[in-house]
Amino acid sequence: MKNLIKKFLIACLAVTVLSCSDDDNSTPVDNTVTGIALRTTDLSLLVKALTKAGLADDLQTTGPFTVFAPTNQAFIDAGYTAAAIDDLTDAEIPALRELLLNHVVSGAVQSSGLTDNSYIKTLGKGAASATNTLSMFVDTTGGVTLNGSSAVITTTNGGTFNIIASNGVIHLVDEVITLPTIVDHALANDNFTDLVGLLSAQGLVPTLDGTVSSPFTVFAPINSAFTPAVEGVYGSLSSDNKTNLLKYHVVGGVNVLSNAIPTGQIGTLFTGNSFSITGVSIDDASATNKTIIVKDVQCSNGIIHAVDGVLIPAFN
Repeated sequence: MKNLIKKFLIACLAVTVLSCSDDDNSTPVDNTVTGIALRTTDLSLLVKALTKAGLADDLQTTGPFTVFAPTNQAFIDAGYTAAAIDDLTDAEIPALRELLLNHVVSGAVQSSGLTDNSYIKTLGKGAASATNTLSMFVDTTGGVTLNGSSAVITTTNGGTFNIIASNGVIHLVDEVITLPTIVDHALANDNFTDLVGLLSAQGLVPTLDGTVSSPFTVFAPINSAFTPAVEGVYGSLSSDNKTNLLKYHVVGGVNVLSNAIPTGQIGTLFTGNSFSITGVSIDDASATNKTIIVKDVQCSNGIIHAVDGVLIPAFN
């Protein structure tokens, strides 16, 4: 009997040792952003794109990151099929990298932490600035929309918005978020609808949506700046002077951040007309200074500073 018990104990010890050995040799589960994406069928094209751009390893680091992850259908709708991603040339990789970085925000932000009518900074960069990363406009009215209609955060199969990773949080989105131009950001924010309407009427939207004469620094009046008095003055102008007034809000060829505004007169696209800025106060040709109320909305082809009044030039 003693021998039987001894053999039984030895067998149990052997099983325990083998079990521990198996545990020691098991591969730990990768719960980083990349690890979760690798196990999520609907994010296979995101993983392929991240790998192609050399970013998959970056999203396995400490972070934390907030990743707005386009689904496979979102990539396909944007022309990024598996074959198209595989066929990207070395010259096209930098653009893909910036596109993907435009979906990543530093810090872990769950959907409940996103603030309505606000700007957050992505890790992507456009052509306008080598240092200032792109802005993303957040609208939480009736859900979460990013950069206007560019992307909507969708729920996961479990019915929640947030997929928690060990180094951040993933939000599924239904569109690939392109690098926003000045026009894209103006359209995204309902505070600029009056300005967009005037720019459209004067045929200036293509200019501010493109790269000719870019980058642009735009001092953009919000809707409340267009008071009845201002609308009266604007309405009395010829079509050419309406265009000139709008051009007076745009500085061409520079991407001027709020901490680097030069002293002295600042030339505008309305040739021969300028204004000066002290702090956040703009001194134009009128008797009333205007104030910069939102700074440094970075776009791919320039930067926007929102102002509380319409800048009035000195017409000849």
